Amino acid sequence: MSDVKVLKNYINGEWVESNSTDFEEVFNPATEEVIATIIEATKEEVDQAVASAKSAFTEWNTTPPAKRADYVRQILEGIKEKKQELADLMVKELGTSQTFAEETQVTLSITEMEATLEEFDGFEFEETVDNATLIKEGFGVVACITPWNYPLNQIQRKITPALLAGNTVVVKPAELTPLTALLLTEIIDKTDLPKGVFNLVLGSGKKAGNYLTSHPDVDVLSFTGSTEVGKIMYEKAGQTVKKLVLELGGKSPMVYLKGGDLELAVKKSATTLLNNQGQTCSALSRLIVPKDELEKTKELLKEFYEDIKVGDPADEDTVVGPISSKDQYETVLNYIQKGKEEGAEVLLGGNKIEGKGYYVEPTVFVHVTNDMTIAQEEIFGPVLVVITYDSVEEAVEIANDVIYGLSGAVVGPEEEAIKVARQIRTGNVLINDGEETAKAPFGGYKQSGLGRENGLYGVEDYLEVKALFI
Repeated sequence: MSDVKVLKNYINGEWVESNSTDFEEVFNPATEEVIATIIEATKEEVDQAVASAKSAFTEWNTTPPAKRADYVRQILEGIKEKKQELADLMVKELGTSQTFAEETQVTLSITEMEATLEEFDGFEFEETVDNATLIKEGFGVVACITPWNYPLNQIQRKITPALLAGNTVVVKPAELTPLTALLLTEIIDKTDLPKGVFNLVLGSGKKAGNYLTSHPDVDVLSFTGSTEVGKIMYEKAGQTVKKLVLELGGKSPMVYLKGGDLELAVKKSATTLLNNQGQTCSALSRLIVPKDELEKTKELLKEFYEDIKVGDPADEDTVVGPISSKDQYETVLNYIQKGKEEGAEVLLGGNKIEGKGYYVEPTVFVHVTNDMTIAQEEIFGPVLVVITYDSVEEAVEIANDVIYGLSGAVVGPEEEAIKVARQIRTGNVLINDGEETAKAPFGGYKQSGLGRENGLYGVEDYLEVKALFI
């Protein structure tokens, strides 16, 4: 693929030529080739984007909610029309497998938008409490700082509720995966969305991102990414007391209880570490099993991983593609080395794959204790750790003994599984064959973030509440 040059930002409903002389290169992680060169927005251009959003806010905030929903629905229809093109772009710039791009990356955005719009229909922006009329309205300008691992859906999860609530937005996508964001912007440009309601600036987090998040005219800071960067965002928001919506890291447990379906527990946990190369914040990266069932767990893991194909993400039978970037590739390899040094046993994988592309063998560690680095820190790669326990009380203690609390799962006899799930300190817990619904809230406890996404729970985080005493 030839090197595409993108020299424009999207401001006030138009593609605006940048005056910047700084650029970011976008790589295909499967080939290590440059596939695009992206402009780094200047401070003046970020100012223009924020000013555009601020100017559009008053009219947008007073636009009837049903009309706002109509505009968002146009964006949804545009995504549906460009579904294949969006998936193909993500394969090239992220390295996610073709199947996962088509069946999850894009489909998730469509499903979540449809669910939120369905829930939003009939949502009351005014209600009465005694003699008070309560009015819900937008905050103003929302800065959306989005990650590279789900380059379409993480933007969707911010702009859908923010726009429905009456806010205007400035999006700064991840510099590793801006092409998906640019195609989404082209989709939005073809809708009837009023000028200034949606704006996009390109560039790195350190430059354009930092300046945008500190901007005095930004009212809400919505960020998805690592907990480390989230703490910096927290400090920046405090300077002007911005509203924060943070979806951060995770080190989520899969707790298997005796009497349950061990094969199901292994499959559910391992799948989250194989899909998207384990680059998912809610991945069930700690498989917690009874000590006397470790050998059976090892056998099932070997069977499950036996036919997993690692390779060109564009091939339909590939499950695991390359790690997203050279830096992340080296981070994953460093964690694997750390696991070996701390005494964990490599059951499967544990090495880089030689040749072009940032490929790492899907890796499983056993004989892991919960105080090891690989059990405590988010690796964000295809690395699963297996931890054993003697009692259910110990299993719960292990599950909760991390700084994170984003997601989790329990497989076991239903009554006992529900009891354990209620004790796990995470925002989401899957029980046995339970499936997530896009109408339920997603978000974390502890250092996994602030606020919730999806459905009306996501919309509420972008609303101010005013009381009129009549």
